[in-house]
Amino acid sequence: MILEAVMLQVKQGMEEEYEEVFQEASKIISSMPGYITLELQRCMEVKGKYLLLVKWETLDDHTIGFRQSKEYQEWKKQLHYFYDPFPTVEHFENVPL
Repeated sequence: MILEAVMLQVKQGMEEEYEEVFQEASKIISSMPGYITLELQRCMEVKGKYLLLVKWETLDDHTIGFRQSKEYQEWKKQLHYFYDPFPTVEHFENVPL
């Protein structure tokens, strides 16, 4: 399992619309092979800042399976215009303790 983590900054005044659109767009990503779970967290200190956490079975499920799919094009169409600046996506793996 890998964790995709993305810090998102939504354009000022668009937060409510973003959350509504994200709820619909989440149906796209949750239908993809390798998808496990998704969380969208709203920052309490900074208005318009969100943390997106998506768990995937493998890195390729995200970087190839989702990012190179026609479904991703729809995800992009629905969500990417909300972001300023455009976010950086990072992937993490669990450290056994």
